[in-house]
Amino acid sequence: MNKQASANASDPLRAQLESLRQQIEKTLEVLLPAADQSPQRLHQAMRYSVTGGGKRIRPVLTLATAIALDTAPERLLKAACAVELIHAYSLIHDDLPAMDNDDLRRGRPTCHKAFDEATALLAGDALQALAFEILANDPDCADNAELKLQMLQTLTHAAGAAGMAGGQAIDLASVNKTLTLAELERMHRLKTGALIEASVVIATYASARITENQRRNLRQYAQSIGLAFQIQDDILDVISDTETLGKPQGADMALNKPTYYSLLGLEGAREKLRVTHQAALAALADFGAGADLLRGIADYIVERKH
Repeated sequence: MNKQASANASDPLRAQLESLRQQIEKTLEVLLPAADQSPQRLHQAMRYSVTGGGKRIRPVLTLATAIALDTAPERLLKAACAVELIHAYSLIHDDLPAMDNDDLRRGRPTCHKAFDEATALLAGDALQALAFEILANDPDCADNAELKLQMLQTLTHAAGAAGMAGGQAIDLASVNKTLTLAELERMHRLKTGALIEASVVIATYASARITENQRRNLRQYAQSIGLAFQIQDDILDVISDTETLGKPQGADMALNKPTYYSLLGLEGAREKLRVTHQAALAALADFGAGADLLRGIADYIVERKH
C-alpha cells in the first residue's frame, strides 16, 4: 500500500491511507520487545517478522472502519496492531516446513530460514500471545469491559479452529485433491477472510452509535474483500513473478493446491473478483463519505500487483 501511495501522493485518499500505515508502523515499533532484550534471539525473530515490510491491510482496515463510524482512529491503534501481530504469527507458522515450506516472504528469507525452525515456532507463539495481551491491556479501545471482551472474542475466534487455524488445516488436507467452488470458498473464508473480517468488526465495538444494521453491512463488506483478496492472490500466483510478489511465484500450482484459477480459469477468476468487489462496495451503500477509505481499500485489494 505504501508503494501505491507514494506513486500518487496527490491523491488525498491514498495519502490518508499512507498516514494510517505510518502510525501503525510507529506503534508496532513501540509494542514489540527490543531486539537487545533477553531472550534476544527470540525478540529479534519477532521483530524481523513484523517489521520487514507488509501492506498492513488488516490494521488499516481497523482504523478505516473507526473513521467510517466517526470514531477517533487513535483509540484503535493498539487494537489494530494486535490484529497485525496475529497476522504476522500466522505467516511465520504457514511458512514452516511442516506447513507450506516457503523460503521467501516479503522478498526476504522466511523466519525459519533467517533464524531456525524452533525459533520461528516460538516467535509465532510469542506474537500471538502478545497480540492478546496488548488488546486486553489497552485502556482506550472500548468504553467498558463487556465491549473489550467482545473485541477479544472476535480476535480469538478469527485465529482459532473456526478461523485461520481451521482454514490452514483444510488447505493442507486439500493438496492433490479437487474441491468444489463452495468448498474452496469456505476454506478461504476461514484461512484468509476470518482475520480480515475481525479487523473490521473489532472497530465496531469502539463506536457508541453503531446500529446492528451497520455492523451487519460492515461484516458483509469485510467478508467480500476477504474473498476478493484471496481471488487476487490466486490470479497473481499465475500472472506475476517472484520478484514482484516477494514470495515464490507459482507456489500453489507447484503444490497442486486448489485455487480459483484452477477451478475457474483466468477469466472466470477475474469475473469472480469483479462480482465480489462490487458486493463489497454495495455493502457500504448506506455509509457516507466517511467510508471512502474502506471503499479505497476494496479498490486497492483488486488492483494490487503483489
